[in-house]
Amino acid sequence: MAEVQGAGCEDGALMAVFKKRSVLPGFGLALGFTLLYLSLLVLIPLAATFLKASELSWSQFWHIVASRRAVASYRLTFGASLIAASVNLVFGVLVAWVLVRYTFPGKRIFDSLVDLPFALPTAVAGIALTTIYAPNGWLGRPLAALGIQSAYSALGVTIALTFIGLPFVVRSVQPVLQDLDKELEEAAASLGANRWQTFSRVVLPTILPAALAGFAMAFARAVGEYGSVVFIAGNMPMKTEITPLLIITKLDQYDYKGATAIAVVMLVVSLVMLLPINLLQKWSSSREEKNEESNDGAPVELAPATL
Repeated sequence: MAEVQGAGCEDGALMAVFKKRSVLPGFGLALGFTLLYLSLLVLIPLAATFLKASELSWSQFWHIVASRRAVASYRLTFGASLIAASVNLVFGVLVAWVLVRYTFPGKRIFDSLVDLPFALPTAVAGIALTTIYAPNGWLGRPLAALGIQSAYSALGVTIALTFIGLPFVVRSVQPVLQDLDKELEEAAASLGANRWQTFSRVVLPTILPAALAGFAMAFARAVGEYGSVVFIAGNMPMKTEITPLLIITKLDQYDYKGATAIAVVMLVVSLVMLLPINLLQKWSSSREEKNEESNDGAPVELAPATL
């Protein structure tokens, strides 16, 4: 009896501790709605994809996902997405820096244009990019004169993915730059740091986690993009056919198992590629916290500036 009462007291203590951690009321109800919402929109569809693909035998699954056409689409989709996200990582930080640190006429207009890929329907974006980069377009004609085919090529796919991924990096880095105290840069300059040292040791460690988060979101969006790419790609099998288009093609042919098999490959590869990015973000954040703790109350030692 005493053991039962002791166990009951321990359970009551654990429940009391758990309830104390819930500051806001309605934690149980909110958690239930959250799990239900997440399950209906994410977990159940993903589970259904794996279950549908499991109806195939291993040989059938491998024959579909390892075909020459599928491998060519993987190479183009993931390669172009990685290149586009890398370009946005560099130029997105530059755009955010200009919008935060400089004042110029029409700044608000340019700032609002950054969100245009969010608001613009992807099909409209694809048509606009195809019109501009076509061989007779405004930008396609001079590029064609140089021997560069932009539309209906892998370059056109990369351009479209860069267009739709730019806002993710800009909007991730912009608030961090706005919160960055300019006095830190001034202190670094007063201690003899040149501009590159100030950027690499003061600014970059602060914005790096946000920039990597924007890179990850831009990459994830590019991998699954369809509407803005399907027009400018040309959709030539083995050359400019992206994986989402291959999935749509199989669905049009009522090959549901084949479509889900390729979808499973894309899902697994995306998760594998996003995992190191998230670990890198966590490492950058922990490194920044350690630097703040070690430099708290101590002057920052910088090499003297070279003239």
